[in-house]
Amino acid sequence: MGLKRHEREDMKHLLNLLAAIALLIWGMHLVRTGVLRVFGANLRSWLARSLGNRFTAALSGIGVTALVQSSTATALMTASFVGQGLISLPAALAVMRGADIGTALMAVLFSLDLSWLSPMFIFVGVVLFITRQAQTAGRVGRICIGLGLMLLALERIVQASDPILASPVTPVVLDAMGNDLLAEIMIGAVLAIVSYSSLAVVLLVAAMAASQVVPVQMALGLVLGANLGNGLAAVLTMAGSATEVRQVMVGNLTFKVLGVALMAPFVGLWLRYVQPHMPGVAHGVVLFHLAYNLIISVGFIGLTQWVARWVAQFLPRKPQEQGYHPRYLDPSALSTPSLAMTFAVREALNQADVVETMMTGVMEVIRHNDEQLAGTLRKMDDEVDQIYAAIKYYLTKIPRDDMGEKESRRWADIISFTINMEQIGDIIERIVQDVEEKKIAKGVEFSEAGMVEIADLHQRLVSNLHLSMGVFLDGTVRDAQRLLEEKGHFRALERTYAANHLARLADRATQTMETSSLHIDLLSDLRRINSLISATAYPVLEQAGALPSSDERAQGHEGGLPDL
Repeated sequence: MGLKRHEREDMKHLLNLLAAIALLIWGMHLVRTGVLRVFGANLRSWLARSLGNRFTAALSGIGVTALVQSSTATALMTASFVGQGLISLPAALAVMRGADIGTALMAVLFSLDLSWLSPMFIFVGVVLFITRQAQTAGRVGRICIGLGLMLLALERIVQASDPILASPVTPVVLDAMGNDLLAEIMIGAVLAIVSYSSLAVVLLVAAMAASQVVPVQMALGLVLGANLGNGLAAVLTMAGSATEVRQVMVGNLTFKVLGVALMAPFVGLWLRYVQPHMPGVAHGVVLFHLAYNLIISVGFIGLTQWVARWVAQFLPRKPQEQGYHPRYLDPSALSTPSLAMTFAVREALNQADVVETMMTGVMEVIRHNDEQLAGTLRKMDDEVDQIYAAIKYYLTKIPRDDMGEKESRRWADIISFTINMEQIGDIIERIVQDVEEKKIAKGVEFSEAGMVEIADLHQRLVSNLHLSMGVFLDGTVRDAQRLLEEKGHFRALERTYAANHLARLADRATQTMETSSLHIDLLSDLRRINSLISATAYPVLEQAGALPSSDERAQGHEGGLPDL
C-alpha cells in the first residue's frame, strides 16, 4: 500500500515537472510570436540594413535573436532573404553566428533570479491583452504574459525537481546513463528538436543542475546537444524549401557540428578549472553555453566564405529550380498576419506583371503571326498558375484566428485578385491558341478597320490593368470609381465595334468574312478580361460605402452575358 502511494507521489512530481517544462516552452512561444507581430516588419528592415559586412550582420543577428528569443526564427528570416536573392549565403551565415550568441545571452539573463518579476509581468500582460486585444498594446501584453510564464516556469521547475532528486529511481537512471558524453549530446539534441527551442532546453538543464537532479558534467553534455539539436531542427523544418534556403540551414548546422567537436574534449577542463569559480551551478551551465557560442561565432566567423562554398557544392541548385519559385512569400512572416499579407500582395503584383507581359505579347502575335512568341506566352500562363497556387497555399498557412477584421478583408481581396489574374492568363492562352488555329494556320488577316478597333480595346485593357493594380495596392476610392467608369466605356466600345464588324460583314468584305468568327470571339474575350480586371474595384467601393446600386450596375451589362 505504501509502495503504491510512493509511486503515485513520484508520478505527481514528474507530471509537475513536465507541466513546468511545457509552461516554459509556451511562454517562449508567446514572447516570440508577440515580438514578431509587434516589431516583425521593423526587425526585418533592421536585419536587411545591417548586412553590409559579416560583422554588422552578426551584431544584427544578436539583436534580433535576443528580442524574438529564437535563433530558429532568425534563421527563417535570414533564409528567406537568401531565397529572394537579397543577400549572399556568407552574409546569412554571419547573421546566424550572431543569432547563436543572442540565444546564449538570453539564457544568461533568465538564469538570474527574476522570479519576483513574474507576477507583475503576468498581471500587466493580462490587463493589456484583455482591454486592448486588437491593438498593439494587446500584443505587447502577450509578450508580457509570455515573459511572466517563462519566469514562473523556471521557478516551478526548481520546485518540482527537489522531490525527483529525493526519489530512489533518480540514482538508478543516472547510473544507467553513466558518463557517456556522446549519449548526453544525443539526448540534448533530441530534447531541442522536440521542444523546438535550444534556449528552453538550456534553461531546463541549468535549473535541474542547480537542483542536483542531473550532475554538472551531464548538464554540459546536454547543453552541447541542445545546440546541435537547434541546428538539426532548422534543417528539418526547411527540408522542403528552395535550395538557397536549405543552404543557410545546412551551413548553420555545419558550424554547430564543428563547435561541438571542438568543445567536447574541453568539458573536463571546464569542470576542473572554471566551474569551481562560478557563483552557482546554473551560472556555470549557462556560461558554458555562452562560451560555446562565442567560440563558434567569433572564432569561426572568418570561415563563412569557406563554409558557404562547401555548402553550395554539397547542395547545388537543381536545373528545375531555375524556373519560378515565390519571390516574396516569406515563411518566417506567417506568424505576423499583417506582414505576411504584405508579402502576399507583392507576390500578387508580381503575378499581375506576368499577366501584363502576356497581354502585351498577345497583340504582337495577332499583328505579326509570331508563333515562337505564342509558345512563350503559353508557358507564361503556367507561371501565372504556379504563382496563384503558391499565394493560395501561403495564405492558408496564416493563422486566421490572429487576424483582425481589416486583415481578414485583405486576405479575401488577395485571394480574389489572384484568382482573377489566373483566369485572365487562361483567357489569353486560349486567345493565342485561337489565333494560331484560325488566323496563322489559315493565312488570313483582319481588316484594317477591325485591326484598329482590336488595338484600341487592347490599349485600354492594358491601361485598365495598371489602374487595377494601383487600386489593389492602395485601395484608393477615386481610382476604384475610375476603374468602374472605364469598365462602362469599354463595354460601350465593345458593343460599337461588334456592330461595326457586323456592318462590314453585311457588306461582304473579304477579310471580314474570313476572320469573322475569330474577331467576334476576340472582342468577347477582351470584354471578359476587362470585367475581371474591373472586379478589383468592388471590395474597395463596398468598404467605402460608394458601391453603385444594383440598378446602376445592371445598366452596363451586355445582353445574355454575365458580369465576371
